[in-house]
Amino acid sequence: MLSEFVLNVNKSASGKAWVSAAGDTQRAQFLARQFDLPDAVASVLAARTSSPEDADAYLTPRLREQLPDPSDFLDMDVAVERVIKALNSSERIAILADYDVDGATSGALLRRFLEAVGGDTVTYVPDREKEGYGPNPRAIAKLREMGASLVITLDCGATAFEAIDSANALGVDVIVLDHHVGAAETPAAYAVVNPNRADETSPHTQLAAVGVVFLFVVALRRKLGSDIDLLSFLDLVALGTIADVAPLTGVNRALVAQGLRAMSQRPKIGIAELLRLAGVSGSLKASHMGFIVGPRINAGGRIGQSDLGLELLSTDDPEKAAKIAAELDNLNRERQQIERSVFDEAVLEAESQAAQGAKVIAVKGQGWRQGVVGIVASRLVERFGRPALVASIENGIATGSGRSIPGVALGPAVIALRESGLLISGGGHNMAAGFRLDDNGFSSFIKALSDLISDSIEKAASQSSMRIDAVVGPQGAYAAATALDRLAPFGMGNPEPRFALGGLRVRDIKIIKEAHLALQLEGPDSSRISAMCFRSVGSDLGDFICSKPPVIHVAGRIEINTWQGRDEARLVLEDAALAN
Repeated sequence: MLSEFVLNVNKSASGKAWVSAAGDTQRAQFLARQFDLPDAVASVLAARTSSPEDADAYLTPRLREQLPDPSDFLDMDVAVERVIKALNSSERIAILADYDVDGATSGALLRRFLEAVGGDTVTYVPDREKEGYGPNPRAIAKLREMGASLVITLDCGATAFEAIDSANALGVDVIVLDHHVGAAETPAAYAVVNPNRADETSPHTQLAAVGVVFLFVVALRRKLGSDIDLLSFLDLVALGTIADVAPLTGVNRALVAQGLRAMSQRPKIGIAELLRLAGVSGSLKASHMGFIVGPRINAGGRIGQSDLGLELLSTDDPEKAAKIAAELDNLNRERQQIERSVFDEAVLEAESQAAQGAKVIAVKGQGWRQGVVGIVASRLVERFGRPALVASIENGIATGSGRSIPGVALGPAVIALRESGLLISGGGHNMAAGFRLDDNGFSSFIKALSDLISDSIEKAASQSSMRIDAVVGPQGAYAAATALDRLAPFGMGNPEPRFALGGLRVRDIKIIKEAHLALQLEGPDSSRISAMCFRSVGSDLGDFICSKPPVIHVAGRIEINTWQGRDEARLVLEDAALAN
């Protein structure tokens, strides 16, 4: 439970109150002894678990204990029986996957399994700019011409009413394996397996699409009596779950923990190639998947060939993997340049809207690449602290993406507005959404959206605070940082702990690449810790630090930094305040 302000900080340099997220002190002391943890890390564990047994399960997530019975999901058994029928009668099965990492990992997983059991498969990934998100009637017709009588949609299809109706008219059965929030009615597919369909009662709503596909393959393997090693697919499940920012709780935590271990030991050749190009080696963390591998796989769907990621993750051919990985690496660099250009244009209008008190930032641009608008929206949320939508205008149609803030459910709001007739298409989940509409209706859409979520935004704004998991000193930072791996993997739902350090003096400041601050901080006992404050030059936080206040409190994440063969603790500084 949140308590008094940490280090008495009720308004930091970034305007936040520091509130405690620490666990019960006595229970933390017990856990520190039981699991041999530093006090600060034990405090985090105490806050995130409810009992010693729960703490043990948290530290050692076991898939055999967390994995649900696939048959508990609506339509799962129906979908399995239909695929077995297709396998037995040698039907061609089309795999239609989304163009992002969740779709690519889902497609690679299902393709590998079906081909291993003798299935005749063809894969299809819609082009983001030419076809938009998810299945469409033209794609279905093309797959029918290619001989497919069964189409399985992955990470899409939950609201694809038109495409599924067109498939039914052509005599093509459709199975939907998705995780996006469904509409009040379910499409008339042969089967819809989705923990977030309106009539589903499963508690596992946090699953990414690749997690749903993995459970489907578990059920299919069980029904077939196959001996295929499903653990070999967990690296794909981990990658897709992390990259889709799915909550790392419950079964997701177990899937990702075991998948990262498998990946560290023997990654798929495509993943290994991307890691090699990025210069990453050794034990892998969730951050490697989210910030290094994921963006490169996404680059194909954003500005290149939409199926490159799926092909990379499906192949065991070293030469093919090296070629595709190099292409994706180059596309990612190009994507970064395009993103910077669009952001520079978008932020000018966003600043004007923010100055006028807009609750939702909404910007659009003629010819902006659709593949980067979601990333730009994320950066606008980071900068302005409110939901942001960014759209590309082509031939009078606005196609865009939105990102939200905690406590504001964007996807359901977009779905409601689509159902009211304001959008051609739209959907998503709480933190992200996609939409498509006539450009002339953009202002009306944004006004309706703002009205719909304004109360949630105001409530979130009134709770402007930073959660602090524990307080440490420079001397205790190294022990805390080395023990944090036991609480990993970190991500949505299990955020990397944030620590506060009190009473420090700034001994050195350097500006890095005109954007970041590198600091040397000294504690009351003269112990020191280095810190990096990223993208802070010109911000309120950066200006505060550069003013060289005499004594400050700081907050951020602690990590192990290796420099010239020596390990040391480093603070990734996220906030600061004047020490009273």
